[in-house]
Amino acid sequence: MVLNIRKRVVAGLMFALVASSVVFAQDRGAVDFSLRSVDGQTVTTNSLRGEVVVLAFGASWLPLSKTQLQGVRKLADEYADRHVVVYWVSTESDDPKSKNFASDEQLRAFAQKYGLKVTVLRDPNGVVSKKFGIDQLPSLVILDKQGNISGAPIGGLDPQGNLAGQLASRLDKLL
Repeated sequence: MVLNIRKRVVAGLMFALVASSVVFAQDRGAVDFSLRSVDGQTVTTNSLRGEVVVLAFGASWLPLSKTQLQGVRKLADEYADRHVVVYWVSTESDDPKSKNFASDEQLRAFAQKYGLKVTVLRDPNGVVSKKFGIDQLPSLVILDKQGNISGAPIGGLDPQGNLAGQLASRLDKLL
């Protein structure tokens, strides 16, 4: 009986921790960041103000990223005329000595192979994704026009790659 009570207490504490982290993620406002594109441009929190932004975090080595790229491509196409800016963000290292290394050329080739037409950004080793509270790949973060995080990060993806359908209600509220 004592063991069951301990399990319930631990489960309750874990639920409270998860619930509070979701609320924290929803209420924490803007996250300052700077990401470099594979073409050498810099995207910052300030440069994105005035736009609704979707940051799709992934890695080229992750099998799910292929499905994610299809969804990102469809999302960008569907929302292009509605002023939603979509980026695919690679969390792979830019250090050639790292086993998690991908060069800019490799990431461009990966994006081209899967027909991705959005800008590819680099988040070496996931430094920025951690600021957003992302703990799994693939994941998405939506920023409102003021640069604030809109809701908790979305981990995983629709197996059909229907990000537009998955995000429609959240994006429509911000437009």
